Amino acid sequence: MGGLQLNRREALAWSLAGIGAAALPGLALAQDAAPADAAIDDIVARFMAAFETPGIAVAVIRPGRPAYLKGYGVRTLGKPAPVGIHTRFGIASNSKSFTAAALAMLVEEGKVAWDKPVKDYLPEFRMHDPRVTEMLTVRDLLVHNSGLALGAGDLMQFPASDRPPSDALKALPFLAAERGFRSGYAYDNILYVVAGILIERLSGKPWHAFVSERLLRPIGMADAVPAARFLNTDDVAGRHARLGPPVRGMGPIEVIEPREGIMTDAAGGINASVSDVAKWLQLQLAGGKLPDGRALWSPAQQAEMWKPQTIVAWGDGPSDSWPARGVTQTYALGWFIQDYRGERLVHHSGGLSGQVTQTAMLPAHQAAVVVLSNSEDSISSGIRNALLDQIVGAPAFDWVAAVRARVKAEQDAALAELGSGGVDKAPAGGPSLPLSAYAGRFRDPWYGDIVVSPRGKGLHIDFLPSPGFKSMLEPWGPDTFRTRFPKGVGEDATVTFAVADGKVTGVTMKPLSPLADFSYDFQHLAFAPVR
Repeated sequence: MGGLQLNRREALAWSLAGIGAAALPGLALAQDAAPADAAIDDIVARFMAAFETPGIAVAVIRPGRPAYLKGYGVRTLGKPAPVGIHTRFGIASNSKSFTAAALAMLVEEGKVAWDKPVKDYLPEFRMHDPRVTEMLTVRDLLVHNSGLALGAGDLMQFPASDRPPSDALKALPFLAAERGFRSGYAYDNILYVVAGILIERLSGKPWHAFVSERLLRPIGMADAVPAARFLNTDDVAGRHARLGPPVRGMGPIEVIEPREGIMTDAAGGINASVSDVAKWLQLQLAGGKLPDGRALWSPAQQAEMWKPQTIVAWGDGPSDSWPARGVTQTYALGWFIQDYRGERLVHHSGGLSGQVTQTAMLPAHQAAVVVLSNSEDSISSGIRNALLDQIVGAPAFDWVAAVRARVKAEQDAALAELGSGGVDKAPAGGPSLPLSAYAGRFRDPWYGDIVVSPRGKGLHIDFLPSPGFKSMLEPWGPDTFRTRFPKGVGEDATVTFAVADGKVTGVTMKPLSPLADFSYDFQHLAFAPVR
């Protein structure tokens, strides 16, 4: 599962011992001796049992009541260490709101303007279309309307590599648009990477230093770090995924390793506890004002960050099977904005390999919910909805059954797409050339090089920019092969060689699994031989 986005497994739910709380500055919390909230505990327990989830951390903030903070289950399957309110999770794309807030602070300092072109501040910035280069503004970096395809360029980030953020700037001119500029929504991470570079250019500090000094520390997010490489504790949530059979997203839950590199920072690098994220949402609800009265940004900038910019989806609204469905869903600056049971909902999600997290606010109620999960399953969004329903006093609804039904529908569709052969029976056809003719070095202009080489009686592929992607190639139809990457590293791909006059003229790819997270954007690659 790639990364920092509203991924397919999150979108599925979105279209058990308690650990006591410690005091946080300015936020009234449930203390160790406080009675449990039976309704919240019951919601979490039912989801964890239904989806075999190892661990969850939850925060519920309501006015006039102590915030409820609690950890459930274990950090890592098979180990006794419990999830607590200081256990760190990778909050992934929930980090995008921090990047937006950092830019809002720089706007207030007069160092940048939302609606000035990015190239005015980053002269080297280029998009594939020179006209878009001239027009794309600082605001456009954050709202997923650039025309880039869904997840464009994400393969530079997942699995982990040592590629620096500057590689994103070099790649952008080679990522062709899928639609017109500002003509529609497609989630991306790469322009948030550019936003991080812009923050460094304007402030003189790397994104991770700026966010630490100007946000995490003043807010009192004592457990939080801007990226996993800065963690210095073992109180960290593990990663868990279903790795098959037949494909990732199905099968038993297993422990996996983290798979993020330094390029992910501004798009989704923050690691934080549920206690930390509760403080972040409290600050948002307060319009940028800390409990001691200091303002990190003005109410005007808060309104700017919550102002819808891009239409994400629209429809008929609630249905019997999904009563939380909004009439309209939009994207603002680092936040999704939609209607939820007649209320304005400000929210985001985050997905990393082995973890999915949710943040949500109901501003009219001055209420918020945080759900951090150490599993790739869709459990966090279901818990989020159940807790929001509790806040607004919605009629009882079985969210466990609703999420189960959506999971089953998606898995059934994936199995139908795979066909009777699944991922273990090769399609008809095979190589049209001797295997040695497929060997060579091939280059994609935004991603980099792969090397295909003879090994034993077959072929081996090495994705040079992605150290985890090395595999033997297995014949998989006419002039096509499939990878079998090490378990848990990432999604497998089909590799198709274009052949003309007995020679390979190019290589294209696509994800093998219909359930593959869109951050494994193999379909955007087009390799040419390096002669």
